[in-house]
Amino acid sequence: MKIAVLALQGAFYEHEMILTELGADYMELRKKEDLSDSFDGLILPGGESTAQGKLLKELGMFEPLQEKIRGGLPVLATCAGLILLAEKSCNDERAWFQTLPVTVRRNAYGRQLGSFHAVQDFGSLSAVPMTFIRAPYIESVRKDVEILAKVDGNIVGVRYQNQLAISFHPELDSDRRIHRMFLKDICNT
Repeated sequence: MKIAVLALQGAFYEHEMILTELGADYMELRKKEDLSDSFDGLILPGGESTAQGKLLKELGMFEPLQEKIRGGLPVLATCAGLILLAEKSCNDERAWFQTLPVTVRRNAYGRQLGSFHAVQDFGSLSAVPMTFIRAPYIESVRKDVEILAKVDGNIVGVRYQNQLAISFHPELDSDRRIHRMFLKDICNT
C-alpha cells in the first residue's frame, strides 16, 4: 500500500514519519506528474488552505485530485485539509474540492494564540489527544455524514464515504490511532 501525501505546504513531513512508523509506504505529491504514479490513499495535511488550494490550481493538480477523491480515493484530511474538502465555508466565499458535504468555519478558535489541546473520544476510540492550531470546526453536516467527535459542542471529526476529515492535528501527538483507523478502515488494509 502506498499513501500519497500532499507536500506543497504545511505539516506533511509529520504525516510521512507516522506512515513510515506504521509500515505504510508513502510518496509526495508536489507536481502534476506525481499524480500519474499509483497510490492507494491520500493525506491532505494541515497548513494554510488558501495557499494549498491556489498551488493545487497553479500546478494543474486540482482537477485530477478532485476527480480521484470523487471516484472513491481514500482521504485523511487534517485542519486545512478539511477546509479543502468541505462543500462550503460559512466565513469564506472560496470552496475547493467540495467533496465533503459539510460547512466549515475557518479559524473558528481564533488566531495562533487561540490554539489549544483537548482529549476526547473519536468514534470508537476513547481519549484521543487533539491539538488545535488556528483550527476550523464543522458548523453543519448533511445527514449521511457520520460525526466522529465534538469538542465543546463543535464538530471536529467526520467520516463520509471515503473521506475522514478532522479539525485537529493528530500528526503532532504521539497517539497513532487515527492514522491506523485511516489505513485500516478507510484504505481497507
